[in-house]
Amino acid sequence: MRKVAIIGAGAAGVVCAICACNKNREVILFDKNPYVGKKILATGNGRCNYWNSDQLLVHYHSNNEELLPDIITEKLEKEVLSFFDLLGVVPIIKNGYYYPYSNQASSIRDLLEEEARRRGVIFSFNTEVLDVFREKEQFVILTKDGREYFDDLVIATGSKASPKTGSTGDGYRFACQFRHHLAPVRPALVQLVSDGKFLKKWAGVRTSCSVSLYSDGCFIRKEEGEIQLTDYGVSGICVFNLSRFATQFLMQKKAVELKINFFPFLDGLSEDEQMHWFIERSRKISFGTIVHFLEGILPYKLISVLLDCAFISSRDTWFDLSDEKQRKLISLILQFPLPIFASKDYSSAQVCSGGVLLSEVSSCLESKIVPRLYFVGEVLDVDGDCGGYNLGFAWMSGLLVGKVIGGLENDSDATN
Repeated sequence: MRKVAIIGAGAAGVVCAICACNKNREVILFDKNPYVGKKILATGNGRCNYWNSDQLLVHYHSNNEELLPDIITEKLEKEVLSFFDLLGVVPIIKNGYYYPYSNQASSIRDLLEEEARRRGVIFSFNTEVLDVFREKEQFVILTKDGREYFDDLVIATGSKASPKTGSTGDGYRFACQFRHHLAPVRPALVQLVSDGKFLKKWAGVRTSCSVSLYSDGCFIRKEEGEIQLTDYGVSGICVFNLSRFATQFLMQKKAVELKINFFPFLDGLSEDEQMHWFIERSRKISFGTIVHFLEGILPYKLISVLLDCAFISSRDTWFDLSDEKQRKLISLILQFPLPIFASKDYSSAQVCSGGVLLSEVSSCLESKIVPRLYFVGEVLDVDGDCGGYNLGFAWMSGLLVGKVIGGLENDSDATN
């Protein structure tokens, strides 16, 4: 019987263990935590957004994006949905976002652990792997209890994000010991930090907008959704989806700026058409001040910041404003400039970008350097947008490797 070690009992590790364990494979799952899937419990605000029906590759990111189509396949996506169906998960689907019908992340976690135990997976909880290395044809895992030998090794340790869940980047160290290389690791799906006296004034505001990211003055990417304005900068899903790119440019010492459009419904209109919209609104709200002009659309705290930045009195009407001030206010509403100087750290990040290079693993995620060494989940240089994509990649990669180790996939087919 082949012995399989999986380091990390998170989403990718436990799915890998379930698929690998059979009468010919003894699977031992090591984790620092006292139970499976500690990070799963925090996902989706405790509800676990575990999948997204839109699996276009544009939602996944890597320094080797050209290799993603060989890994994230339509066949694998269907297998993940079938896996959760057989597990007993009934989904609630909202705008393509999958949640368990119970609306509790613990339902997903509990079903995974129960299935792993039913399959015969051996758990080694509260166990820190101190070191791993190759000895002849076997892998040696060293813990405080001694050393143990294995035929196959899966590194499923996660990244450095959310270290309180046990993700401290050990997998990166193990990968480097096996002569693998890493794409630079940075916080992703994380809040962005700015400065300015107005930040405390707008703190607590949530509003719909579109946000464009610029680096050294060049447009990079745009996202639309709800933004959260804070006393340190900005948060929210649209900001999170831009953050992996922002941190990349910050690491390169490039200037990073967000331009926020607080009237996203005017996106796509020409400057003349946008001006016409403002003029038409001023005619409708001719009885009120500029505050009345705006407060049917924006929160008052945000209006106050916009007026301060444009040097406009809250007592003014639209018609009191000079052409210059009208255009200044419109510019602030449609392209509010926010320089970004940093992101929050790993403790605030949902995931990391960077990790083990995809160019150094096969399409079944086996090391090209060390046979029978595999990587799954976030330790790899793959990260996804908000909306179930990072868990999605965890399930897909765990399932893919587990089936290969368990002999459920033809190895030659999987590695081509």
